[in-house]
Amino acid sequence: MTEVTRTFAHARAWARTGTELMLDAVAGLDEAGFSAPSVLPEWTRGHLVAHVAANADALCNLVHWAATGEETPMYASAEERVAGIAKGSTLSAEELRSWLTGSAHRLAEGLDGLTDERWQHKVVTAQGRTVPATELPWMRAREVCVHAVDLGTGVVTFDDLPKGFLTALVAEISAKRGLTELPDGPLPEVAAWLAGRPHSLADAPELGPWL
Repeated sequence: MTEVTRTFAHARAWARTGTELMLDAVAGLDEAGFSAPSVLPEWTRGHLVAHVAANADALCNLVHWAATGEETPMYASAEERVAGIAKGSTLSAEELRSWLTGSAHRLAEGLDGLTDERWQHKVVTAQGRTVPATELPWMRAREVCVHAVDLGTGVVTFDDLPKGFLTALVAEISAKRGLTELPDGPLPEVAAWLAGRPHSLADAPELGPWL
């Protein structure tokens, strides 16, 4: 599998692509479509869209932190994060689409407004990692790209994700799972398997969910 160095520029491009894929995937969903199950257990598509929208809002908090130096956590609490997801089952199709679109645009504008100096400012993720703001586009790229597939609409599959993104994703998950050998197969299928999503690889051990 070809190695690709994940750069800041790559991550920003992948985040933009993933956002477009996510918005395309929900464009035609009606109330029943949002109420249908997603690929993720116990989550409807509405729950998933609410999670992605709330993630953009949370990353906006980190953008504010990087831009101003004012400590602004992604979420006020774990309970707030759960409540944001649960909100997905209470909103209409138009409200969900509006939240997803608006939060994505606010995040993009915030990221575009960071100066070279502020991109280097340190922030703390919801998992407690201290990272430079340059990590934010990759964090967003993972969310929108993988969850666009998780919607399960058939509009977006792992085959539709950028090859460079998939290579970087495989490298990251492999390292986090402590895997040094990967099964043979197409890159999109290997990425899906590593992420604990449905795949077509034969004789590959099942892995727990990731992200």
